[in-house]
Amino acid sequence: MKITVIDYGLSNLRSVQNAFARCGAETLLTSSAADVRAAEALVLPGVGAFRDGMAGLERLGLVEVIRQKAVEGTPLLGICLGMQMLFDESEEFGICPGLGLIPGRVVKIPAEDVQGKPQKVPHISWDPLFPAGGHPDFAGTVLEKVTPGQECYFIHSYEAKPAKEADRLADTRYGGRGVCAVAAHGSVVGCQFHPEKSGPVGLSILSQFINICQK
Repeated sequence: MKITVIDYGLSNLRSVQNAFARCGAETLLTSSAADVRAAEALVLPGVGAFRDGMAGLERLGLVEVIRQKAVEGTPLLGICLGMQMLFDESEEFGICPGLGLIPGRVVKIPAEDVQGKPQKVPHISWDPLFPAGGHPDFAGTVLEKVTPGQECYFIHSYEAKPAKEADRLADTRYGGRGVCAVAAHGSVVGCQFHPEKSGPVGLSILSQFINICQK
């Protein structure tokens, strides 16, 4: 199984490739629409601004290719900014359309916690994952090997708001609020945290993604 990692100029690709290598998977790093079209499984990493990320995909002619791969059922994992771009739109620096693969939108993390006290934005910390969206546990998902309460590494200023509660696989908590940590729709899944920087827990998630791709 070869994992195709999409390079559109806004991500720490080496750490993603290294993490998949530790899980025993071969990766292909590419900016080519032809490579993406031929992929068995896709990873969309990313750091930075939503608008810049979508502009990078547009410039390379990848937006419609990625959408078509999702329609065909190709497994696709979005990481951090890559996860946010899976949604319909973001309000970062004005409304910007996304890939539209998971219904919902991306909004700014509130500057105050639930008690009205100022909180730091961006959210940068190790935080636990808990089942969400009415799911009793993580069985049958990319998080199957994760024990609820185990922590992953987050760094983000915006958060995804899935339109369908069932698409919300896991939350973390920040400022007393639930924040979507993992969302999925069909063959598409996104992690707001960085699994490649989340130690053994993160590697277990990538390993399970590989298992899903091989089915």
